[in-house]
Amino acid sequence: MKTKKTTSIKYILTLGLLLALVSGCATNQGARHDDGVSIIQAQKPVSKFVKEDTIYPIDAYDPWECFNRDIYMFNYYFDKYLFLPIVGAYEWITPDYVEDRISGIFNNLGELSNLTNNLLQLKGKGTAITTGRIVVNSTVGLAGMYDPAAKWGMPEHDEDFGQTLGHYGVGAGPYLVLPVMGPSTLRDASGLVVDRAVRSTFLDLAFDDVNNKSKWRAAIDIFEAIDSRHQTSFRYYQSGSPFEYDFIRKLYLEKRKLDIAK
Repeated sequence: MKTKKTTSIKYILTLGLLLALVSGCATNQGARHDDGVSIIQAQKPVSKFVKEDTIYPIDAYDPWECFNRDIYMFNYYFDKYLFLPIVGAYEWITPDYVEDRISGIFNNLGELSNLTNNLLQLKGKGTAITTGRIVVNSTVGLAGMYDPAAKWGMPEHDEDFGQTLGHYGVGAGPYLVLPVMGPSTLRDASGLVVDRAVRSTFLDLAFDDVNNKSKWRAAIDIFEAIDSRHQTSFRYYQSGSPFEYDFIRKLYLEKRKLDIAK
């Protein structure tokens, strides 16, 4: 059981990290560099190159940009020095065939979010197909290790609660870079909380009679995070562009518009 002292220490450390990031925004001096990655301060203000009354294609609603850029850089370090080495070890130890089966299981678990949000958006076809996918892949597909549903004309209908909110007219809100998880918006981050709650409820029911349920849940979360990164080919600062942050932001926001409009 957590003590009040432990909780206080965690609160102080979290607050200290946030204050450090904010103060870094205000007093960012010089260049930061590490293993070929450098951030050099602009020698001239942006106003020298852009017109104030002009809207540029790369523009986005990003009022917390300085904070977001610091989180983006944190994600780079986390990814390079912790996450990717773990994923690399996992890929080295695990045969490709087994990796694919594990990915299939987690993808099948993700169908719960698809089903919930297709239903909430009153998408009858998506709801019916997703229900079929869950039934077929959980049985014939051995808990999702295989995807016979796709071969039988039942493609994935990917939906999340952020899309559901957008479907009903909720705006994206400010752009937001989440620690470890990356690009998001205020709306999508809120939706992520709901999707995780749905998933957690299902796992609680599935592991209701299992001893050490919390340890099993933690193990599943860790393996799912490793598998998710394994399935993602993106690598920070390999685009060769000094405007990677801006491009990633633009691509994410445009993709979400397409996701909601489909």
